[in-house]
Amino acid sequence: MAKDIYHQIVKEALEKDDWLITHDPYLLNRSTKSKPYEIDLGAEKILIAERGVEHIAVEIKSFLGSSVTYDFHAAFGQYGIYRYFLENKDPERKLFLAVTEEIYQSFFKDIDIENLCIHFNINLIIFDSEHKNITQWIER
Repeated sequence: MAKDIYHQIVKEALEKDDWLITHDPYLLNRSTKSKPYEIDLGAEKILIAERGVEHIAVEIKSFLGSSVTYDFHAAFGQYGIYRYFLENKDPERKLFLAVTEEIYQSFFKDIDIENLCIHFNINLIIFDSEHKNITQWIER
């Protein structure tokens, strides 16, 4: 599967935030006969205060298609499918959707989109594509 144009930027931003990239891509097996889903990145971070390791999977979306709404529908469906399989195959790993600060401000802050994300527990990583850093984590 082709990597999103922001793939390397998000990878570098996670590394700046002390995450260790463990999978690029993270392969999510559905069954022995099916081709696995490819989530863009898998990462882990050691949490000293809790003496444990947090595991995440990150799906990166550019929203650069001709319709942001259509791109959202596609990302929303993909996120739901990935979350379902993660809950069954790797329940300790949290799924996040990574989007640029620009898309977050112009689209995801819309009250209806925000309420959809809350209702369906969509975790977000907001990143600055120019400075290659994470500006916000939204965990539901």
